[in-house]
Amino acid sequence: MDMSVTQHAHRVSLRALNWLHTHREHGALPPDTTAELAEPDTVYKPLGETALAASLVLREAVAGSTELRLARELLDFTWKQLGGGDMLHERLLRYPLMSDPLETYAHFARSGYRHEALDRLLDHTTSLRSARAMELLPNRRLAVANAARISGFDGGGRAVDWDRLTRATWLGALPEPWLIDWMTAYNMTHTVFHITDWGRLPEELPADLAGYLTRWLPAWIDIWAEIGEWDLVAELMIVGGCLPEPHRDPADWARLAAVQHEDGLLPRDGRPVDADAGERFATHHHTTVVAAVAGTLTLARALGTGR
Repeated sequence: MDMSVTQHAHRVSLRALNWLHTHREHGALPPDTTAELAEPDTVYKPLGETALAASLVLREAVAGSTELRLARELLDFTWKQLGGGDMLHERLLRYPLMSDPLETYAHFARSGYRHEALDRLLDHTTSLRSARAMELLPNRRLAVANAARISGFDGGGRAVDWDRLTRATWLGALPEPWLIDWMTAYNMTHTVFHITDWGRLPEELPADLAGYLTRWLPAWIDIWAEIGEWDLVAELMIVGGCLPEPHRDPADWARLAAVQHEDGLLPRDGRPVDADAGERFATHHHTTVVAAVAGTLTLARALGTGR
């Protein structure tokens, strides 16, 4: 075990979690928010991302008691913002072919939060041919499949062909690694996240894909670190934590720790960070979530407790 990796990973994740907790009110839904969510990426998506990070901290349970308390309080806060699941239920009633209620709910279900009416509705909608026939990007199909797996809506004769879904992705084709671009890299990272359920099932990643990533992931991390794309760098480092043989380079972690602000914010890129608290949250919340996840999974795999 490389102590510099575990020390940096723990410090990065702890500071990121503290920042998310301290600034959580910036992610509160406006008082007049309805389930229609005209701008879901600005008033809704960040809550789900915060819940994801908090749920993984609780799942891995490698943090100290303070971090576990912060994670639970973040989940309580985000669940309350969503009306204890009522908003997700109403949104699915209004838009039964949208996958975001299921995907958001999965973060809470992972940690024991359930909504009886939403459970009944999801049990119905996930059984429909329409839901399985939605025209989504291949990595998005994996996202929905994993959310159903986490939440318990993938049974009852509705088995998922994970290999078919995996092979439909860019990564599944084992493409020329030098032709990867920014958006393809993001899609690739999420392919890995969903196949492995954010590192819980590293053995589910096919051996040829794992070998391909083991070879090329270090180069991709270096490329995007060189131009200061820290959000993507941190996502690629999560991929490293999802591999059957985790990739955890001490230099990568030292570099990420060096760009993290003292208060825990991890900047999205190399541009100056705005001094306004609201703007800082809007611009850098996602990257700080990613930092918390990357640190948590790296620490869990290093300590041999990943699950």
